[in-house]
Formats: sequence, C-alpha cells, structure tokens
Amino acid sequence: MKNALVIFTCLLILISCSTDAINSSDFEAGDTFTDSDIRVVQLDTMTVDFSTMKFDSIDTSQSARMLVGKYRDPVFGAVKTASYMELIPSSYYIDADAEYDSITFLLRPDNYYYNDTLQLNTIHIKQLTESLKPADGINFYNTSTIGFENEDLGTLAYYPRPLATDSLEIKLTDTLGQELFEDLQQKKITTYDEFKNYFYGISVQSGEDDNGSVIGFSLTSNMRLYYSIAGENEHVQYSTDFTINTSSSPLPFFNQISADEPNEYLKTLTDQEINLSSSETDNLSFIQSGIGIATRLEFPNIKTVFDIQGQGTLLDASLKIAPAISSYNDALALRDTLSVFIVDQNNELTSQLISTDGSAAQAILNRDNQEFNDVYYELPLSGYLEGLLSVDQESSDALILLPSNYNSTVDRFVLNTDINIQGTTLELTYAIYDEDE
Repeated sequence: MKNALVIFTCLLILISCSTDAINSSDFEAGDTFTDSDIRVVQLDTMTVDFSTMKFDSIDTSQSARMLVGKYRDPVFGAVKTASYMELIPSSYYIDADAEYDSITFLLRPDNYYYNDTLQLNTIHIKQLTESLKPADGINFYNTSTIGFENEDLGTLAYYPRPLATDSLEIKLTDTLGQELFEDLQQKKITTYDEFKNYFYGISVQSGEDDNGSVIGFSLTSNMRLYYSIAGENEHVQYSTDFTINTSSSPLPFFNQISADEPNEYLKTLTDQEINLSSSETDNLSFIQSGIGIATRLEFPNIKTVFDIQGQGTLLDASLKIAPAISSYNDALALRDTLSVFIVDQNNELTSQLISTDGSAAQAILNRDNQEFNDVYYELPLSGYLEGLLSVDQESSDALILLPSNYNSTVDRFVLNTDINIQGTTLELTYAIYDEDE
C-alpha cells in the first residue's frame, strides 16, 4: 500500500541581490554568470513529502555493544532488548590439583543508556539450547530468535550507573561452574569445536516487568571461572575467562530488539515498502534506531525552480526539521546528529548521503533558542538537490533519517513535519541570470 504524500503550496519570496548572499555559498560563478544581471530567489516553503517507513529487520550482529533493558514508551510501545552470544575459553587447561570456587559473569558498562536510569533494572542470564547459527547463514537481526533454558543461570537487580567504570558481577549457578571446571580439568574439552558443541552460549535479558532503561555493555564483558590451588600457607586463587566470540564468521552474537504495542500509526508499518505519509499522522514523522523506523524525505516538486524565468543555479539548500514539542525530555533525549541515508523505491538502503565536501551528511541539532522551544535539526542539501535538478527523469530514490549507529542503539525521535510551523522548513537560495532568455 502506498499512501498519498503531503503537497504544500510553493511560495516564492523575491529579495534583492547582494554580494554577501552570493559569496556565502560554495558556488563558483563563471564568466557568463558574472557578466549578467543577477537576482536571488529564496524559496522558503518548497514542497517536501515526509513519511515514516520501517525496515523488515536490522542487522544487529555487527552491533558495537550489548543492549540489555526494557522500558515503556508512550509512542513506540514497550521497548525490550536482549543480547545473545557465544563464549570462548581463554584457556583449556586447569591444573589437576585445582579446586573449584565459583563462576560469575562480568558486565562492563560502555556509557550508553536510554530512558530512566533512576528506575530498578533486572538482568537474567540464560543458557542457550541451540547453537548461534543465523537462519540465512549470513547475519543475525533484531528479529532473530534463539532458544534458551527457562531457568536462570544467574540474576541481578540493580540501579544503572552507566557512566561508572565498575563492572556488574553476577554470580552464576555452581552447577554450571562445577561442570565446566571438571570438563576442562579432566581434558574432556580441549578445542573450540568441542566447547561450542557442549556449551552453546548465553543470553543476557531484562525482566519482563521492568520499566527502566536500556543499558549498553562492552563486548569485553565475560564469564569468569574461579578456582584455587593449595600453596604452602594458603590457597592461591586463579581464574579462566570465557570471552564473547567476535571473530568467527558469521558472528555468533546479536542484539534482539523489539517494540510491542506502539501507537496506532506505527502499528500500520507491517511491511518495509509501506510509506506512512505525515498527512495521515497529524503532521508527525518517527524515527527509532534498533527497530528500524525511519523518517523518509522526498522532494517531488524541486524542478519547479525551472519555472522561474531566466537561467539560474542553486546556491544553497537547507532543510530544518523540528522535533515535536513534548516528545522529548532528559530521559527520552535528543541526540546531536542524525545521519542521512539513500533508499530506493522499495526502501532498500543503498548508501549513506555524502556532502559536497566529501564527508557523511548529517542533520545537526540546533538548541540556540531552546528556551523559546526553537529547537530543530538542520540538514544541508545543496549537493543532493543539485543532483535531482541535473537529471531529466524523476528519481525514484528518497532520503531517510536515522542515527548513524542505528544497529547499536534504541534512540527515538518524533518530528513535526508541518512546514508552516516554526523550525520546519526547506530553504533554497537560487540565483538567476540572463532573465530575458
């Protein structure tokens, strides 16, 4: 199903030409241009079609972190994350005289968090019941599933301190620890293949009733088996670490990310090719990383600039998009940047948008007048729109906005797409010369 896209009336405001206006752009004028009478046309209500789309799945096996937690969002629903991972022993040797002590899992925060860290979070560590082999043989996705035991290996209730450097140490069941200890000590397990066939891995999950935050943990987190050997005067403690496997191909690691019972608008995004027009969502558009919800941008009437008499060139273009008032706060925070990607007519991601200076294009958050609710993202678009103007046929591609680390976060945004509202506007600066031609 394809929804109708918003069409706004195009209003042209003519202003007098000035040296400052021309010199402030990256445009390099040729002789024809400089020898002509010039005027500058500013278009500040050019048509932009905003819509929301949702990827069928996001590759989270390439995530930079573990994501663990759950919270309830008034717009996006119950957001829940869990990590699945294969572990590798750092050593397959334990001294014959050693005695088993304990086994724990060490979770190391990596400074990422989202939502309310003042609420109690719980962690449940489960043992997997099947090996981490992706269904397509290539990658795991946010929608992937792997079986696990119902009974916990270990659990912990805690108040997150994500900016702290201390690890969370979760005691695991001695049944697991004793078995691993004996199999390594008795040389029943001596290779990677033997270990992964015996112990598939673990899942780190939140509590079903949690309503707190999603916390990022480093992939240097590990399981640790403690044992001791009797010395002359006392027992000396040793340990063997089981690290997250981040080197095999395909990677036996992924974050499972879901958002249940979102608002009625988002429930309609059941297929990747659906574009939910902002005309059907009260002039709102949505973004949620991890889940793969993105704001889609099209510029169907950009070539109406050619209706202006005379030859001309695009000097500058900037899109400003305001977050919806009351859609964000200290817990549901705005990020400083949004990345820009190109998708085809089927909403397949093809590439990241590149700016005219060769860097990755970004929408930058402007908070200069935040006390007056004048907050907006600003995205330079001169290079992209010049490309649309330079081809004869209409482009079937579109732009989408997502955080750059969309497979490693759960950041969310609600944007006000009403181009008549302060903060949301497309501004074009177009220079005209040889107007009589």
